[in-house]
Amino acid sequence: MEEIPKVFPDLGLPQVVPVVQDLLDEYTKKPENLPIHALDKNLRHIRPSRNFDSLFTFHSRSFPLVQRVKREPATGRLVGYEEVEVSSLGETAKNSLSLTRAPGAKDEGLKGSSTNFPFWPGGFDEEKEILQSANKIEALKINEDEAELFSKLFEKDLLVVPPTFNNGMSLASMQKEPKNDSENNASVDVFAEDRKDGLDFWKVRESTNLEYQPSQAKLAKQGSQAKHLLNEISDDVFSGHEEERKVAPVLKISKTPLSAHSVMPWAELIDVSKPMADFREKVPDMAYTYPFELDTFQKHAIAKLEEHENVFVAAHTSAGKTVVAEYAIALSVQHMTRTIYTSPIKALSNQKFRDFKNTFESVGLVTGDVQINPSASVLIMTTEILRSMLYNGSDVIRDLEWVVFDEIHYLNNEERGHVWEEVLIMLPPHVSIIMLSATVPNAMQFANWVGEIKKKKIYVISTLKRPVPLEHYLYTGSGGKSKDEVFLVLDSEGNFSKKGYDDAKEAKLSRMSKHQQSFGARGGHRNTFNENSEKTTYIGLVNHLQKNENLPVVIFTFSRNRCDQYAQLMSSVDLCTGQQKAEIHGFFMKSISRLKGSDRDLPQVRAFHEMLKNGIGVHHSGILPILKEVVEMLFQKNLVKLLFATETFAMGVNMPARTVVFDSIRKHDGTGFRTLLPAEYIQMAGRAGRRGLDTTGTVIILCKQNIPEITELTNMMTGKAAKLESQFRLTYSMILNLLRVESLTVEDVMKRSFLEATARMKVDSLKEKLHVVQKRVGELEWNHTFDEYLKNFYNDAKNCISVRETLIPFLKNHTRNDMLVPGRIVVVEQLPKYNARFGVILDTIPQKSNPPNRLKVLILTSESDGKSFQAQGFEDNGAIIDEQLKGVEEINQNFDVHFGQMLYFSYTDLVNFKPELNDIGYYPHSVIEVEYQQVLELCSKQIRVDSDTIINNIKCREQSRFASNLPPPNVKKALEDLADMNFSPQDVTLIPANQRVVATRDMNLILELQRFEESKILLKHNNISSKEIFKTKFLEVFSFMKVKDTLEMLEYLLSPRSLRLHEDYQSRIQVLRKLGYIDSDNLVQMKGRVACEMGNQNELMVTEMVLNNMFATAPPAEVAAILSCLVFEAKKVEEPKLDDEPDLKRRVEEVKNLARGIGIAQVECGIKEPAEQYVEQFRFGLAEVVHEWAKGKSFCDIMKLTDVQEGLIVRTIQRLDEMIRDVKDAARIIGDPSLKKKMEESSESIKRDIVFAASLYTQ
Repeated sequence: MEEIPKVFPDLGLPQVVPVVQDLLDEYTKKPENLPIHALDKNLRHIRPSRNFDSLFTFHSRSFPLVQRVKREPATGRLVGYEEVEVSSLGETAKNSLSLTRAPGAKDEGLKGSSTNFPFWPGGFDEEKEILQSANKIEALKINEDEAELFSKLFEKDLLVVPPTFNNGMSLASMQKEPKNDSENNASVDVFAEDRKDGLDFWKVRESTNLEYQPSQAKLAKQGSQAKHLLNEISDDVFSGHEEERKVAPVLKISKTPLSAHSVMPWAELIDVSKPMADFREKVPDMAYTYPFELDTFQKHAIAKLEEHENVFVAAHTSAGKTVVAEYAIALSVQHMTRTIYTSPIKALSNQKFRDFKNTFESVGLVTGDVQINPSASVLIMTTEILRSMLYNGSDVIRDLEWVVFDEIHYLNNEERGHVWEEVLIMLPPHVSIIMLSATVPNAMQFANWVGEIKKKKIYVISTLKRPVPLEHYLYTGSGGKSKDEVFLVLDSEGNFSKKGYDDAKEAKLSRMSKHQQSFGARGGHRNTFNENSEKTTYIGLVNHLQKNENLPVVIFTFSRNRCDQYAQLMSSVDLCTGQQKAEIHGFFMKSISRLKGSDRDLPQVRAFHEMLKNGIGVHHSGILPILKEVVEMLFQKNLVKLLFATETFAMGVNMPARTVVFDSIRKHDGTGFRTLLPAEYIQMAGRAGRRGLDTTGTVIILCKQNIPEITELTNMMTGKAAKLESQFRLTYSMILNLLRVESLTVEDVMKRSFLEATARMKVDSLKEKLHVVQKRVGELEWNHTFDEYLKNFYNDAKNCISVRETLIPFLKNHTRNDMLVPGRIVVVEQLPKYNARFGVILDTIPQKSNPPNRLKVLILTSESDGKSFQAQGFEDNGAIIDEQLKGVEEINQNFDVHFGQMLYFSYTDLVNFKPELNDIGYYPHSVIEVEYQQVLELCSKQIRVDSDTIINNIKCREQSRFASNLPPPNVKKALEDLADMNFSPQDVTLIPANQRVVATRDMNLILELQRFEESKILLKHNNISSKEIFKTKFLEVFSFMKVKDTLEMLEYLLSPRSLRLHEDYQSRIQVLRKLGYIDSDNLVQMKGRVACEMGNQNELMVTEMVLNNMFATAPPAEVAAILSCLVFEAKKVEEPKLDDEPDLKRRVEEVKNLARGIGIAQVECGIKEPAEQYVEQFRFGLAEVVHEWAKGKSFCDIMKLTDVQEGLIVRTIQRLDEMIRDVKDAARIIGDPSLKKKMEESSESIKRDIVFAASLYTQ
């Protein structure tokens, strides 16, 4: 090509930065240019000011910038760079909640440390904004201080003329002038908007609109009054102030209009009734493919997971919920993140580990004593482990994308349910949530709560029906010819068969009659089953099931001992072929091959070997863990045909059968025998029917003695599943873990619990109401010089009304049967129309009910009924109730009702009603229906009344053509009796409240009744209505005090004091202070740090044992024996006498005395648990067993020392090892190496042989 000639010369780049050599030459070769004569500018001594307080203040600096690569989330391809602030400089796990803080120590990577801060929980946006705003204000102050220091050190013109420059540039002209003062202030006052429009959720600003003294009533204890005021506040009162309302931000994700029942602010129900035709379009490349066609609910869930949404899958048993969890794991593997799968029990964690291990490469298991592959992409653990990781700031949380909560309906568990709520609350915002559950009726409400506290939309996906329908039968056979007596009572469509029930009842009764004819009435009357009849019944049942190909079967029995007994009775039954026996024998021997010789010869092991070869198994908590796993694996292989199990088999292990049999539908719940709840029955019956193998599942109820009542059966079989209900409670561990983090408070967690879900939904409304009330009341002109006598009367009457409202439920349910009967004279009021007056009971609604819901009462009426109080002579004196309070209808609503209630206490007489004859010559009257709370008094007087005649006659005369008729004599007599009593109320005798109710041992209620009666009598004897000031001033005083109470109540409902557990929280804080775990400022002390290491069970007790040197002189075996009282749960086990171990016996008494001291401290601080009850929870039933085991005895030998079953002993020792490890960690904190060494020795002494045999699922 021809070269193009250069037109311009190469000038190079312009010089921007001067050359250093040129500057040096200028400085050295031309000294005349140096300003040596300007000494005032060159030689200055600046004396720095010394501010020692600044040494205690941390000065934040501008955050440095770093370059960070940007990658595509799916492929990881580099797409660019971006500059980001390194705001986490200097932040560590010990001082920061940020996800960008420096990683912790390597050995703390998995479980974290009790000295670490947790990561900032998701949904705590309000608290985070407040914290950031406070930091911004501090930064503004620091910048002002630095500017002032700069002006002292340098010349002002340096900002305009740089050094060596002759001229400069002023930037002042380039600065924009603020438009107005308000804009300028808005840029500085970061809280102005908050003060203008909003209220902090728990921090209500103080009202200065009214000048009054605080109420003498303790609002926190007036739950009934709070409820009363809440009910009276009308939501439509704000219809004219829409511009003032603030709506909480809600994620608007779905663009499809949904019906009201399928969408809530933070939850949305997915319609699974129609096939998902566009699934392949939404998910063209699945992260994990399945060898079968997915169900509709599974497709919807997977589509939402691909969109990185949060889901709540509430599906029937065996519907395939695990598919959703598997897909989330596959996504996390694809995204190079991690997933945590939580289960309610350790056995289910082990089973899921094996299942996922067969599907995914990188799977880990974390339990109390086992850690397998902790760096895996998916970690399986119990929910308690995850809670500990969250509180301890585990670095695993950083990489977490999904948390799967399996069996989340376990939240209903009274002992452990609170753990699920804590974990949901403490999860950081970057973690997505998957909840798997059986069907629950309030899935939307629960999902909305989760979404609201995490500020994430939750999609609820439910199944419409079971994949394998169930058929329910009654079995009345007892072996022999009756072995096939089975009757269908509930078909697969859910229809109850009355014919099947009647046939079953007839068959049972006919055979019982023949039995009585054969053996006599006495034998039939005893109606008892002996061992032979039990054996005959079960052998007949198994033959029937085998003949109809209904095996395998799970027989639920609500007793561990009965399970063992039934299995022994079936020793003559053989359900396996020779080949199956050989397979069972080989698997069994291989499973126990790692046990030492003496353990392989345990009676339970030998018995199970023989039992399993016949295809029969037993599953309950008393079985050795390794044997339970053998049973589970053989059951999955269809080699165990008959399994006797307790209820726990249905709660955890997912192993469906062809048939489920109920040995009984009654169970003992700790207090007495009762029929199974629908939720319990559904959970266990749901194990029947194997998907892909059975067309229907069979559920059989054994009727050994009597046929259950039909209502009992229908309620149990067709009732709804249990609703998810909060079991949230406060523990010392939770309180201490939160107190050590200043940025989070216990109240922050309490108010986000499911327990407070309903209250949280009302918060925005209450804030609006408080804003409106404060604004309106500020416009009122009150006369504050009210008579104190009237104020005191108002407060006393209000308290009296409040006490009565709290007593109403008790009085209603305990009123004697002979009190509320026709003819009884009562004092009733039905405000605002009818004030207090005498009446006579005509009937109860429903009739002859006790207690009745309502009463029909005959009363006298007057033309003044229903008139305003101004019309009755009360002066408002400028209060102008209808005008100045216009728009504050929550104050006006029921205004007359409350005023009328107080008037009752202002008169000395029992009533203040004077009837008048009408023009026809009788007293006007009416029959009204009153609620129980509208009956003020019961009188000792009774009159004879013909209730039906009176009611019919009054109805007749209400018609216009009979209106002028005179009442018949019996009606007129009743009217005259009522008139006499209203004219002379002082002659009427009342029945004291304590004589109106049946006898009770509750002294608190009796004292409360007496206090109410005394307060009422005192108020009425004051006869305040006789004072001239009463009618001229009380209406105004009442209006003022009513507004004051409304404001106080709204402030109370928006404060932490309204939390249900606030009183318990305050009591526990007092306990921690009293015992030295925190100081007066709630700062965690050394004892508190030790308690944080102790998990969530008996943390105070273990800490006191450690810090009181209880283990200092005890040998390792005795240490283990003493700590066993903290983990042994069986109640009905007699404590060993320990006569041969005097030192151990002495230490046991020391532990009980220590526990008694904690119990007494709790009682003194307001906790209701009696001290002795606290002591009784520490059980030493296995102290001797653990002591001998730690000394080296074999498992076979220690079994001779107790009647406790093998499985319970193993479980106790395993939990004991976890407790010993916690104490060892505490020894590290307090710096006691000898205690640490002793704990290691104690752990080594118990950690051996069959007790710690590895799980078969992990092999």
